[in-house]
Amino acid sequence: MQYKRLLKMNLPKKQSAFLWGARKTGKSTFLKENFPSSPYFDLLKSDLYLSYSKEPYLFREEVLNLSKESLSHHIIIDEVQKVPLLLDEVHYLIENKNLQFILCGSSARKLRRGGANLLGGRAWGYNFYPLTSKEVDNFSLLKVFNQGLIPSHYLSSNPHKSLKSYVNEYLKEEIQSEGLVRNLPSFARFLDSLAFSIGELTNFSKVARDCGVDSKTVKEYYQILVDTMLGIFIYPYHKKSSRQTIISIPKFYLFDIGVTNFLKGISLTTLKGEEAGKSLENFILMELLAYRGISDKDFSIEFWRTNKGLEVDFVLSKGKYAIEVKLTGQVDKSDIKGLIAFKEENPHCICYVVSQDQRPRTMTIENIGEIFILPYKDFLDKLWGHKII
Repeated sequence: MQYKRLLKMNLPKKQSAFLWGARKTGKSTFLKENFPSSPYFDLLKSDLYLSYSKEPYLFREEVLNLSKESLSHHIIIDEVQKVPLLLDEVHYLIENKNLQFILCGSSARKLRRGGANLLGGRAWGYNFYPLTSKEVDNFSLLKVFNQGLIPSHYLSSNPHKSLKSYVNEYLKEEIQSEGLVRNLPSFARFLDSLAFSIGELTNFSKVARDCGVDSKTVKEYYQILVDTMLGIFIYPYHKKSSRQTIISIPKFYLFDIGVTNFLKGISLTTLKGEEAGKSLENFILMELLAYRGISDKDFSIEFWRTNKGLEVDFVLSKGKYAIEVKLTGQVDKSDIKGLIAFKEENPHCICYVVSQDQRPRTMTIENIGEIFILPYKDFLDKLWGHKII
């Protein structure tokens, strides 16, 4: 099944671009479908990889030997991070031959750490994401929680085996072969440990104890996941306030709820319970991130929490919007004490609750204002319809 992806890469003539995204999210398929006439260099092919690794100038010579018609299109290099020196050749061809490129990869970490040439602003940046609710027909939330939204996993007849293969493949190909960590067994233990702290305040010391390494190493492991597009930190929102708010401890989320629940070893059979609630929170965050990137918007995503435990899941645009995620079927004031407290301190904030309520409604709280209760499907429709932010 082919999905119609929402990302648009409307590149002017002579404009180059980077396209970054986690493995198997569909980057290569997207590029082949949207740039069918482009010359395509895939560094997953061992002959190309070995040839360009030893003698990167061969790439320049081969490109300049292409037909005039081929050179009028964007030249695509897939998995560009595997041969960082190719970026010097790309830079030369952009500056001296007026050629245009699309450079695709699953991680810029190796390039940045190795001091590779990132083209100094000559290439626009795009991010690619797993599937979104807007791209899936007959969208099933329970299916998403168990299988995730990596395209091949969502339709898999054996999602457990697909997810297991993905995690092992990632450890082997992305971590081991790229030389991102020295101690692969400790990194595997780290993945097992972090799964149970996703969406919670990150306790680096506890995770370090669990996987038998020091806190500095654990922070480096987290950064590897961020750099390889497999995770993201969400930091606390704060401003001058009468309440004591947490201002420095972040939360961490993985990029796909299917991968998260696989690492936890759980399978959900109903949209009820604590794990389903956490899954919905993780999923809504991934939708917000994808919407921000695909729509080319620039808004912050943070959370709010006081030392007394009052909390709001997501605060957008530095306090202009606040979103609380609740799996309950009928939201009551007692379910959203944190959101009410935040609205009290930020009266101009537009507040939403994403829930399993049957219909949208508006809760009006005396001396506080309106809070909009939206069933999750209505929230997603409004989000992708540009009616939330």
